[in-house]
Amino acid sequence: MAARVFLLFTLGYFLSYFYRSANAVLAKDLSQDLGLGPAELGFMTSLFYLSFATVQLPLGSLLDRYGPRIITPALLLVASLGSVVFGLAQSFPTLALGRALIGVGMAAALMGSLKAFSLWFPRTYATVSTLLVGLGATGGLLAATPLALLKEAMGWRGVFLLGAGVVVLVALLIYLGVRNTPPGVPWPKGGGGGGLREVLGNSRLLRVAFLALAFAGSFLALQTLWAGAYAYALGLEAVKVGNLLLLYSGGAVLGFLVSGYLADRLGTAKVLVGAASFFALGLLLALFKLLALAYPLMGFFGAFNILTLTQARELVPPHLVGRGTTLVNLFGIGGTFLLQWGVGVAVGTLGYAFAFGSLLGLLLLALFLYRPLLGLGKTSG
Repeated sequence: MAARVFLLFTLGYFLSYFYRSANAVLAKDLSQDLGLGPAELGFMTSLFYLSFATVQLPLGSLLDRYGPRIITPALLLVASLGSVVFGLAQSFPTLALGRALIGVGMAAALMGSLKAFSLWFPRTYATVSTLLVGLGATGGLLAATPLALLKEAMGWRGVFLLGAGVVVLVALLIYLGVRNTPPGVPWPKGGGGGGLREVLGNSRLLRVAFLALAFAGSFLALQTLWAGAYAYALGLEAVKVGNLLLLYSGGAVLGFLVSGYLADRLGTAKVLVGAASFFALGLLLALFKLLALAYPLMGFFGAFNILTLTQARELVPPHLVGRGTTLVNLFGIGGTFLLQWGVGVAVGTLGYAFAFGSLLGLLLLALFLYRPLLGLGKTSG
C-alpha cells in the first residue's frame, strides 16, 4: 500500500509539472492561433501560478481536515475542466480562464502528496519527498520534445483534450487506491496555527523568501514559458526548441535529486548561494545566445531553489514550520506569476535582452540581501 500511495501521488505531481511547463513548447502556436502578444502570453501563462498561490492557505486547512485522498482528486477534476476549457478556447479570456482553473486544480498535487507522505513515511520523509519532486519534475521532460512531437501530430488543442482525460483517470486512481493514513494510524486533528506575526517578523526568513521570489520565480518563469519563447524568437523550429527544453528539464530533474544530499553535507545556505550563482551564469550565457550551455546549467542549478523550503524549516521553531514554509512557498509561486508576466511586458516593450538582464539583476540583489545567512553554519539555524 505504501508504494501505491507514493506512486499515485507522484503521478499527480507529474501532471502538475507537465501542465505548468507545456506553454513553453506551445508559445508560438498559442500566439499565432489566438493573436497573443508577449504580454498576453506571459500573463495568461502566469495565471497558473497566481491561482495556484491564491488557494494555498485555504488548501492547507482542507488537507488538515479532510485529507489528501479526497482533496487532491477533487482539485484534479477542476484541473481537468480547465484543460478542456483551454483546449476549446477561441479567445484570450477563455484561454486565461482555462489556465487559471488548471492552476487551482494542480494546487494540491504537491502539498497533498507531502501531507500524505508525512503520515505514510515519517521516518524517511525527507528522502521520499525529494524523490517525489525529482520524479515529478520529469513531467517537464514530457513537456519538451515529446510534447513538440505530439503537438505536431494532433495539434495543441488535441493535447489538452487528451490531457483532461488523463487527469480524470489519475484523480480516480488516487481516490480509489490510497488511504489518508496507514492501517491502524488515526487521522490527526488539524493544528491550530497562529504565529503569522512572528513569522513575518523573522528577518532571516524574509531574506530567504525574497531569494525564493527571485530564484524560484526566474527558474519556473523560464522553464514554463520564456525559455521556449526566447528560442523561437531566435528562429529555432519546434523540435529544436523541444530539445533545448529537454536539456533544461533534464537538468532540473537531476538537480532536484541531488540538492538535498549536497545541502545535508555542505550546508543549506552555502549550497543555495552556489546554485543561485551558477543559475545567474546561465542567464548571462542565455543573453549571449549560448542556449545549449545555458539551458542545462539553469535547469540543474535552478532546481536547487527547492532548498529555500528546507531552509525555511530550519529558521523557525517547530510550531511555526507550516507558516514559515508556506510563506516562502507563496513568495516563490507568487514570484513566478510576477516574473512570468513581467518578462512578457518587458519583451513586448524593450526586448529579451532587457527582460533577461532584469532577471539577472533581481537575482543578484536577492543574493546580496541573503549574504548574512551564510554565517549561520551548516544547519542555517
